[in-house]
Amino acid sequence: MRHSPIHIKNPLYRIPEINWFIVLIMTAIAGIGLAMMYSAGGDEGTIYLSQQFSRFAFAFVIMLVLAIMPMKILMDYAYVAYFLCLLILVVVDVAGHIGMGAQRWVKFGGLNLQPSEFMKLTVILVLARYFHQLHHEDIKRIPFLIIPLIIIILPAIFILRQPNLGTTTILACVGMIMFFLAGVQWRYFIGAGLSIVCAMPVIWHFMHAYQKRRVLTFLDPQQDPLGAGYNILQSMIAIGSGGLLGKGYLQGSQSQLNFLPEKHTDFIFTMFAEEFGFFGSITLLILYMLLLSAGMLVALRSRSTFGAMVAGGVVALLFIHILINCAMVMGMLPVVGVPLPLMSYGGSIMVSTVCAIGLLLNAYVHRNELPTNKGLKM
Repeated sequence: MRHSPIHIKNPLYRIPEINWFIVLIMTAIAGIGLAMMYSAGGDEGTIYLSQQFSRFAFAFVIMLVLAIMPMKILMDYAYVAYFLCLLILVVVDVAGHIGMGAQRWVKFGGLNLQPSEFMKLTVILVLARYFHQLHHEDIKRIPFLIIPLIIIILPAIFILRQPNLGTTTILACVGMIMFFLAGVQWRYFIGAGLSIVCAMPVIWHFMHAYQKRRVLTFLDPQQDPLGAGYNILQSMIAIGSGGLLGKGYLQGSQSQLNFLPEKHTDFIFTMFAEEFGFFGSITLLILYMLLLSAGMLVALRSRSTFGAMVAGGVVALLFIHILINCAMVMGMLPVVGVPLPLMSYGGSIMVSTVCAIGLLLNAYVHRNELPTNKGLKM
């Protein structure tokens, strides 16, 4: 008796199921970022552009792999990825590469990687994995919230030691948003908020001197216009000088004459606002809004807790990055060194952001699936 061969479906058959609207919006924003890299680079604009394009192309391939990967693989190896990133953070703390007064990087071949950027993704996966396996009633009990708190606190401690207050803040905010999405009761958030307020004097005492200066500069940038307040003052001047329509591509005076510091990284939005003005800035923010809205629809339509939590976590991560960066360069928040997703120069932030969107696409592709807890690895 002949048996018919067993056909195993190739994951590539799911490529048409990818949400190409999300990919299109992401690519449009990244394209704007590449154009700004050329403008920010000056005489080395071609180098900046080629380096950033290579990173985006590399990350794009990884994004497609993540998008079509079976959701069960992400669930099975969420903890493995988390502890691997945590181990690398320990390595950074012990023997990491020091740059610009911080110890945040680890050398991998000829590349400098910032593990904290990828740590945020693994925290999203692990929290989604953890809350997926919990019964709804368990989420209301404090003992069941201890493990996810530890999941957030452990990497936050090592990231804070680098020091990297911006990434620590983002990690904590994303974690709290995922607690909210999981259904944790409001009274716990109120208690946590009151605890943070009461602990502010202690937090201030342990902050580094440069971090205290950033807070004081935020309150009054004019107190040190040529020192701690220089960056934010130049940023606000550049944004204001852009007017409604901007000064034109490659024509920004503050940026092209190098008055604006870190114009290719943390202050890339400032440079864009100067060259394309208010209407250009609103257009960019609308593109971000479309990306976030599409991500929220994925979260709402996902039938599994894991998929909904992953999508919600990615949206929260992108939103907080955008909010802090834009508010920071406009003087509405202290300068904490948070890059703008898909726009700012840097390999780790570009790859991690596109990979995050890959996780979002995975939740979309598998939105109708209901993976069970049976057989999953802890």
